[in-house]
Amino acid sequence: MTFPGPLTLIRNASVFAPEALGLCHLLVGGGKILWIGSKDEPAPAIAGLDVVDLDGNRLIPGLIDGHAHVTGGGGEGGFATRVPPVPLSRFTTAGVTTVVGVLGTDDLARTPGELLASVYALREQGLGAFAWCGGYHLPPVTLTGSVRGDIVYLDPVIGVGELAISDHRSSQPTFDEFVRVASEAHVAGLMSGKAGVLHLHLGDGVRGLELVRRALDETELPARVFHPTHINRRKALFEEALALARRGCTVDITAFPVEDGEDAWSAAEAWERYHAADAPAERLTISSDAGGCLPTFDHDGRLCKMDVGSAHALLDTVRELLARGHALDAVLPAFTRNIARHLRLAGKGEVTVGADADLVVLDADNHVSDVMAQGTWHLRNGAVLRRGPFEKTSVEDSAAGHAHA
Repeated sequence: MTFPGPLTLIRNASVFAPEALGLCHLLVGGGKILWIGSKDEPAPAIAGLDVVDLDGNRLIPGLIDGHAHVTGGGGEGGFATRVPPVPLSRFTTAGVTTVVGVLGTDDLARTPGELLASVYALREQGLGAFAWCGGYHLPPVTLTGSVRGDIVYLDPVIGVGELAISDHRSSQPTFDEFVRVASEAHVAGLMSGKAGVLHLHLGDGVRGLELVRRALDETELPARVFHPTHINRRKALFEEALALARRGCTVDITAFPVEDGEDAWSAAEAWERYHAADAPAERLTISSDAGGCLPTFDHDGRLCKMDVGSAHALLDTVRELLARGHALDAVLPAFTRNIARHLRLAGKGEVTVGADADLVVLDADNHVSDVMAQGTWHLRNGAVLRRGPFEKTSVEDSAAGHAHA
């Protein structure tokens, strides 16, 4: 079931598309942005319009979370440590209107069919939802029997991920195995018009991004195929990722918690360092690892403790960067336009005529007050209007009260 929504006129919005457009009016209908006019242009005269006046509040594109365990992640400490699936409102209250689901360490008990069903469920609930095929290990788990088949024949599947490298939980892929799956993703993308990206989980191993560097040096595969994530988990790894971005790779920061003195950069610090290094701005994305296990292991590879990723970490990072004095139009692309273009998500990541009506309103404290996904309100004035069928009403439904839901 989809929610196309009525014709809605949004008045007096300070629009960041993500570039600043100033005060504008927008007409939304059929899930799309139909018209954008400046503050002095007369709005379309259409009977029965639902009119919403934002009184100058900022309106931004819905955030895109390119790495989320929609089925739940975890399991590294036994079956009892499997994380539950992430419900709809945990995304929408975080300002996320598009998500890409992924399997991680557990790509056995968590199956491709389960992932695809969860993606379809989020679509039925009005969210933009896509999927990576495979998981940590090789050969990749698939539904059709091949990576190419999954990408070409299954509509939501846009690439392969999160294939693990430089991690004790990986399948320790050889170089030949690595470039073979990358070539499968690339060719499938060419055949289908999809991204055809290999989304790479990076662990703490000292080999870092060696396999990607070799692939760029020794094969004909274009740099855009490789999309490493968690690049801020080690400071040396981050420097490797900067070098790859200059060679044409798009690299992904993870918005996970970082403790004082840890050999890692927070998402906000990594964003600042990336831009201070004058790396290509359009090749940086930020994701949340929502629903995924954030584990700590001992020297024998045994789980010591774990946290769980949250989609709210994306907006937390936006707020932190704004508090550090960065302009909203400079901050937003890594969460919106960059990831939409890299993953070829048509109609996503921008506020422009013809784009999907995925819109988020920020209040004066940079919290989410309103969320529209594909033309339908999911959040209005901080109140959740749409929940998943098995969600319970709770205090976490308040947009102001769940920075770490």
